[in-house]
Amino acid sequence: MNSFQLLTPQNWTDYELIDSGNFEKLERFGAYILARPEPQAVWNKSLDETEWTRRADATFKRARKTGENEAGEKGEWTTRKGMPGQWFVSYRYKELNLRMRLGLTAFKHVGLFPEQAENWNFIYDTLKAARNNEQPNVLNLFAYTGGASLVARAAGADVTHVDSVRQVITWSNENRQASEIGEIRWMVEDAMKFVQREVRRGRKYNGIILDPPKYGRGPDGEKWYLEEQINDLLTLCGQLLKPEQPRFAVLNLYSMGFSALVADNLMEMAFKNPPQREYGELYLADSFAKKLPLGVFARFADI
Repeated sequence: MNSFQLLTPQNWTDYELIDSGNFEKLERFGAYILARPEPQAVWNKSLDETEWTRRADATFKRARKTGENEAGEKGEWTTRKGMPGQWFVSYRYKELNLRMRLGLTAFKHVGLFPEQAENWNFIYDTLKAARNNEQPNVLNLFAYTGGASLVARAAGADVTHVDSVRQVITWSNENRQASEIGEIRWMVEDAMKFVQREVRRGRKYNGIILDPPKYGRGPDGEKWYLEEQINDLLTLCGQLLKPEQPRFAVLNLYSMGFSALVADNLMEMAFKNPPQREYGELYLADSFAKKLPLGVFARFADI
């Protein structure tokens, strides 16, 4: 049985999507308001430009029009006096209490994707509901600043966190320390190479989490192209997931060309038609009720 869902997080107090439109979004992260590009916000803004300018503590502008290529959206931030380069926000759900450092990066990101809180809740509830007496082990690929890794560790799992950028691993560990969460196994490595090696070793995991980018590079210059490699990677992950309960998998895709059906098909094929699949879209609603889509997902839990 599988079901389609539109999901938006309900537990944020330190995040708010204030407005969206004209290919931008106006967001509050804790005490600070940011204006950033957003390619999916093709409609008009609800607030006028003077109001955006008045509210924004930091505004990101692209250095040049790059389009869809490996260069991404590199640019610069214009900040108001008093805007720090780094600050912390918190996320709470049941007994979970995350504290994460944010920062203004050259590629418009700040170290947090708020819509992923819906997947964090799913991971936390799944691991807490597992009835196996042994400690579950979880693999998080393309793990970025570690939100999902921290959630899995807080829920009692032994976590392996894989990302190709050493500075991002350092950032993840800062989040772990700030959240007062136990140790995590950090791996600075290309995701495909790591998974291939784990398959050869015969390793098995209770949970696998994937949030791959459209483009990426490994630590040794390995190239990642989502459309070309995601099927091969998911097929290998199917060999890593334990066949017995408890087990789960979460796949998140942020690509304007991918339907949620693509994510569901990939999961169905890789994990041999797992039970209770969910697939759909993650979105954030701004204060004017406009729904901003921010990725498609597919996931299942067999506990």
